[in-house]
Amino acid sequence: MFKELFATMNEVLDGILADCQDVDEQQAAELADQFRMLKTMSDSCLEEWLRFEERLADCRSKLLPAPQPLSGGFSAADEETPASEHFAKGQGYYKLHMFARAVGEFEQLAREHPDFVLGRVYLAMGYLRLGEFAEAYRHFQLLVPLTKNSKLKAISYNAMGCIQVHNHNMEQAYGYFKMADMTDSSFMEPALWSKEFWPYRRT
Repeated sequence: MFKELFATMNEVLDGILADCQDVDEQQAAELADQFRMLKTMSDSCLEEWLRFEERLADCRSKLLPAPQPLSGGFSAADEETPASEHFAKGQGYYKLHMFARAVGEFEQLAREHPDFVLGRVYLAMGYLRLGEFAEAYRHFQLLVPLTKNSKLKAISYNAMGCIQVHNHNMEQAYGYFKMADMTDSSFMEPALWSKEFWPYRRT
């Protein structure tokens, strides 16, 4: 199910990347609408994943009161949530789509606990939802070395690639999409690499 969804999303993104140069104003607006649709879908997928991770953490804490970290890397269950009211408030604001207030809480949290991965994810996504791409980009950059979870790294690289597409930096965007694919090949579909405009090919 997820592969089919991301295959479709990547096909649309593939078309945007192929058509984004030498377009008139109306075509550019149509491509921008498609990009916003993809960003909304991507945000929704990550939000649902975060909610599921939170429920997994709650379930695991009840079944396994003293869990050991999983060898596969980060999940919400592997992190101890810091004793900070900013996290709970930030989550509440985020779920209510009050992203400016959520970002304010998660900024405070990041200053108090800069290595708390889940807080950094919410902060980056909050800035992304606000359309503040430079700040979102900066926090996704900070997020990559904080987590060992390949899926989360791939999501971060993909988000940075989409931001570079928004900024018309296509070569940098391709580089991030390539890193996303190399980090977790299940996250990116082969259709993205099949066009002549980009020489990257999976080995």
